[in-house]
Amino acid sequence: MIQALKDATTVCNTINRSGFDAYIINIMLHERVLQDGSEQEVDVAADLDFDELYKIFGKVISLKEEGVLGAVQEGQTLVRFYSTDSENIGHPDSTVIRLTPRLRLELEKRGEHLENLIYPSRYQAEDAYDGFADWGEGAIRFQGDPELTLKGNFLLGLRAMRFAANFNISIEPNSWMAIVRNARNILDFMPMQDILDEWQKVVAENSWYFVRLLFDSGILQGLIPEVSSLTSVKQNREDSGQEESVFEHTLETMRYYGEQLPYDWYGMMACLLHDAGKMQTAQYAQEGCFFAQHHIIGAHLARKILRRLGFIPEDIGLICHLVRNHKRFDFMLNEKGIRRFKGLDEYPRIIEMARANIQAKGGSYKAFNHNIKYLERADVPEEMTEPLLNGNEIMDFTGLQPGPIVGVIRKALLQAQIDGRVSSVPEAIDFICWYKANEKL
Repeated sequence: MIQALKDATTVCNTINRSGFDAYIINIMLHERVLQDGSEQEVDVAADLDFDELYKIFGKVISLKEEGVLGAVQEGQTLVRFYSTDSENIGHPDSTVIRLTPRLRLELEKRGEHLENLIYPSRYQAEDAYDGFADWGEGAIRFQGDPELTLKGNFLLGLRAMRFAANFNISIEPNSWMAIVRNARNILDFMPMQDILDEWQKVVAENSWYFVRLLFDSGILQGLIPEVSSLTSVKQNREDSGQEESVFEHTLETMRYYGEQLPYDWYGMMACLLHDAGKMQTAQYAQEGCFFAQHHIIGAHLARKILRRLGFIPEDIGLICHLVRNHKRFDFMLNEKGIRRFKGLDEYPRIIEMARANIQAKGGSYKAFNHNIKYLERADVPEEMTEPLLNGNEIMDFTGLQPGPIVGVIRKALLQAQIDGRVSSVPEAIDFICWYKANEKL
């Protein structure tokens, strides 16, 4: 990866660890601009303001440019910040900033034609088992001629898949082919509420298998095309580097989630939709495929999908919240980040989604284990974890030069706060001055 992009990635990771979102705007175009080595500027989008930017980096350069919040120097790279518009739900795919005035100008200097580089994104049986042969045969089979039986009640197709998922029984081949041939009829003639009712009767931990059957039969393609189309989006597994489809990864995530929370049907739906935004955000570059802000777009798409399926508003809100925040636990959060994370509703579910996601892609548990340990710190008041004065302030008030003594005083100040001897900044100043004068340093 080009050094300037590495520097910008470091900046983005710092912001992400503090509980905000940040990403490099259009990596593909940046690679074109940066490839000759003369350009050392990168544009980044983030969902924070100038004050938060200053708190994180300490020194922020103010630029009088359209839409620019400020800039930070990272190594030899100047990183510009633009504000994201993550709440724009009218056109979810437009929530990702794809071009900035500076990028456009740099590309025009190089004679690039932007139009060639950017794709514009803008009746039911009384008995549930009626119509089925005896299961003693070891497979689920429609009675009589499978085609005619299914056409007499299309709900049997969904019910057969529900039984197969719940009881881990295969569907007899001719009955299965009848379902596949009539997938369109099932979608056309079955009320959405009946389809959803059958789905909700699937045991949560086996939902991944039900979704697999929906896809293999062709029903999922008509029911939730946003998810079934993920078979065309490829990504690499972290453990082997082998390519897999995002759809296969989705099924694996559902399966692992069910092992931890076997009765959480809504969490399982969130796992099904958690990567729905990757189709809209996929960008291929030298280092592979990138999916900037796919969780944001995925949450907006999930809302549309769930409304189409007939979910009630309360359930839609819960599932979209989980999709929107499913990446929050992916980064090695600092103390501020872990406090923001623990303030989220349903954060235990988000943790399990993160765990399942790691298992599904064969990823590293380093950041996950770090965050799990840090969760306990979020229950401790902030004044018990950080001193009221930082190292620079201690040196200013005591006249000390940089060195280990500053760390000793800082540690003593924190202990005094924990003991209740110091509770305000003036008291902290008096304490460090007294400590310097009276303790053997």
